[in-house]
Amino acid sequence: MKKIKKGDEIIVIAGKDKGKRGTVLSVLEKGLKLIVEGINLAKKHVKADPNRGERGGIVLKPMPLHHSNVMLYDASSQKGSRVKIRILDDARKVRCFKTTDEVIDI
Repeated sequence: MKKIKKGDEIIVIAGKDKGKRGTVLSVLEKGLKLIVEGINLAKKHVKADPNRGERGGIVLKPMPLHHSNVMLYDASSQKGSRVKIRILDDARKVRCFKTTDEVIDI
């Protein structure tokens, strides 16, 4: 079971965007890299293509972040928190925050 999934709210703990929060758009390379909305943006120079009707210029493109540089954001404590996987009585696996022991997904 993956600890960070698409749609989770995360907080960056290392790098140029440290302290920023965002939503995971996609998970790449077996969960090792994440693309997060509005974080780790790179400027991409795009050439105009009149056949498709695309304009040229500089476009901001989200680049992948390594999973070790982010933590899941816990809204109850207003901080980032590590994740543990708990097995319920009915043998289902659920993700929980380690600090508050609150279940993330049901």
